[in-house]
Amino acid sequence: MPTERTSLLTAEGIHLGRTAKDRADAIDQCGRALLELGAVEAEYLPAMHEREESLSTFIGEGVAIPHGTDQGRQYVKRTTLVVLQFPDGVEWGPGNTVQLCVGIAANGSEQVGILSALAQVLMDGEKAAKLRQAADAGTVLDLLQSIDEEKD
Repeated sequence: MPTERTSLLTAEGIHLGRTAKDRADAIDQCGRALLELGAVEAEYLPAMHEREESLSTFIGEGVAIPHGTDQGRQYVKRTTLVVLQFPDGVEWGPGNTVQLCVGIAANGSEQVGILSALAQVLMDGEKAAKLRQAADAGTVLDLLQSIDEEKD
């Protein structure tokens, strides 16, 4: 029986064991994952790089949350998250290494609630460590289910 609400994060949006040559490559991979899910138009990808140039999306605990600029929101078709894990780490500016990227495509004010819920999960060192080391999509979905609950 179909439900009216869709999850922000699905197993198809989780990509574990990835490698990236640098921060730009990691952001590209997040953008392409959102594009492949049909969450954004191609024009959203440059907006993700613009956001990163104006303000780093590194939030600590080995995690970054790449997302587009306010102007880039016009290219979002539906609010969606993707999770990309980079076990070997990606340099994210001086002294910052990222093992987990949570790419965000959000319409309007939804982004604030998602960022807040995501920050609560990711700033918990134990949960962030489990996400960085997750071996399967189910673990990631379990750890991030509270974001869907916060959205509602």
